[in-house]
Amino acid sequence: MEPNQNKKLITSWLSLTNVQMNIQNDLESTLQLHHQLSLKEFYVLLFLSEAPEKKLKLQQLQNMVGLSQSAMSRLVSRFEAKGCGALKRHICLEDRRAIFTSITKEGEEKLGKAFVTFNETLANIFTKKDIQDGLKDLIQQIKS
Repeated sequence: MEPNQNKKLITSWLSLTNVQMNIQNDLESTLQLHHQLSLKEFYVLLFLSEAPEKKLKLQQLQNMVGLSQSAMSRLVSRFEAKGCGALKRHICLEDRRAIFTSITKEGEEKLGKAFVTFNETLANIFTKKDIQDGLKDLIQQIKS
């Protein structure tokens, strides 16, 4: 690969990660402001709500959210400490070493409200001209 092509690829990659990071930061701050939820907590509620029986092993959840085992455990503990009753932990009867986390009715209600905000925030972000222009530029860079 030519040096100029390598430079284009890295520039495209950095542009893409910059756009993604800015969107993530907007989502994080909006969810915190309106629902006292971090983006990772939102993802936990979302993945649990979509899971069969609305529960997952902590290890499955950590892989989906992209956290280490200890970080996932701390996130669930902090979430439980908030006292909102959104999550519940259970010991797995087949393997007592495994822990299930499930979403509660309160968690589903919290997710429903946060989901509206999440979607509105994304819609607002993607209608901003600078984001649209940045994505168009990025696609052109990748194509050329």
